[in-house]
Amino acid sequence: MSQLGTIEGVKVKHLVRHPDDRGFFEEILRDDDGLLRRFGQASLSMSYPGVIKAFHYHERQDDLWFFPVGSAQVVLYDRRPGSPTEGVTQVLYTGEDYPLLIVIPVGIAHGYRVLGSKPLMIVYFTTESYRPEDPDEKRIPWNDPVIGFNWDTQFR
Repeated sequence: MSQLGTIEGVKVKHLVRHPDDRGFFEEILRDDDGLLRRFGQASLSMSYPGVIKAFHYHERQDDLWFFPVGSAQVVLYDRRPGSPTEGVTQVLYTGEDYPLLIVIPVGIAHGYRVLGSKPLMIVYFTTESYRPEDPDEKRIPWNDPVIGFNWDTQFR
């Protein structure tokens, strides 16, 4: 069973929303943020309520996640041998009501659960382009016993 905490190398940027009577403006990612070591690809995905998309990790690319629509429970697990936070699980809650950018370094297993009753959209940026002939997607089951994460809502 892993321990909960903050994982070394994971970066979180709190986004600032500028509302007015027409709506709002919000910067997402800037070249001077220093979040990505290089740009590879930007992608968009939608998931239905209750879906868990977990876990996977990369050996070459970092991911940067942003959830503009819906709400997500993001779960990260440090599986990097020798890392000072090896075996640590980090949980973040984000989405349209609490916008964050989350940078997920190489070797960190990551996944998310859709919260609430509406679909979730994720926009994600990677430091490498996807190559179907050599995909950098290493899969781990959502209920992996080493990670040992309980995806059930904890009623308090």
